[in-house]
Amino acid sequence: MRAIPSTLMRGGTSKGLYFHAKDLPQSARARDRALLAAMGSPDPRQIDGVGGAHPLTSKVAIIGPSKRPDADVDYLFLQVVVDKAEVSDSQNCGNILAGVGPWSIEHGLVRIAGESTPVRIHMLNTGSIAVAHVPTPHGTVEYEGDARIDGVPGSAAAIPIDFLDVAGSSCGSLLPTGSPIDRIAGLELTCIDNGMPVVLMRAADLGKRGDESPEALEGDEALKARIEEIRLAMGPRMNLGDVGKKTVPKMCLVSPARHAGTIHTRTFIPHRVHEAIGVLGAVSVATACLTPGSVAAQVAGLTPRSGSQRLEIEHPTGFFTVEMDVTVQGADVTVNRSALLRTARKLMQGEVFVPASVWSDA
Repeated sequence: MRAIPSTLMRGGTSKGLYFHAKDLPQSARARDRALLAAMGSPDPRQIDGVGGAHPLTSKVAIIGPSKRPDADVDYLFLQVVVDKAEVSDSQNCGNILAGVGPWSIEHGLVRIAGESTPVRIHMLNTGSIAVAHVPTPHGTVEYEGDARIDGVPGSAAAIPIDFLDVAGSSCGSLLPTGSPIDRIAGLELTCIDNGMPVVLMRAADLGKRGDESPEALEGDEALKARIEEIRLAMGPRMNLGDVGKKTVPKMCLVSPARHAGTIHTRTFIPHRVHEAIGVLGAVSVATACLTPGSVAAQVAGLTPRSGSQRLEIEHPTGFFTVEMDVTVQGADVTVNRSALLRTARKLMQGEVFVPASVWSDA
């Protein structure tokens, strides 16, 4: 067996293994085999690994010193597919991102800078920068605090995160198709990428209220087939190419807010329904709400305006608060700043074991 130093962490509403880049095989092929073995994929229960049998608990962060002068660390996110022998680098993960700052400080990649330590993170998946503000009040990372995020029980120390340049980071532009509205098979869509490629659709147009449980939506085979057909058709139009084996774009059903928030959501990620909403997915939905003419702006009943504003994105287990600063000129929107609050917790640190046979390309 081969032992790999690793840390199991909760980041936001996700959970995964965090590795130093130097501790994994340099070959992507061998690396992916090692990660599949560590998580226990492919197997719906991941019984022969440490994965949690769900996409939200089968994630990996690979971290090392940054090669960019304007960043402290490089962070590669990998989604380990639960029931297939696949590892995807086609997206960022803003939840797992929440643990990158604390991990980097504790592993000596970033020096503590006072009561709060900013960690500039180069997200390798999209080439963009995020700044995580990690609480370090006593010269060490503080995990305990009174910040609460929906989808996670209890409370923890707040980790505010600023996204500096994520608009169009995966698709090349904020509105990948060049329009706030696209039409396919009689359905109106909005395609947007402010850190996560997302396709927004009115739940009502698909015969849904929009507040169904994730289990109910996952059990609707006809709905899933139609959404996947739309996803495969929109992938090339969003400059993502053939998305048949990719985890993007995410597919989001939107409906009017139920709990005094901005908009109500159900998100296919893409084949399971998220029990909350992804960090960067929420940022993209919030941005769509501020985009003139978009499906989201119409459903939310908003007249997009310039300036700083807070949007509450409703999801199956609560709210996700996104702070946005945008400039709206006619039909165009420019994102000046996207920010949000997450928490993280270190769960276990040590070594994860994989068969020696998966380690090399031999």
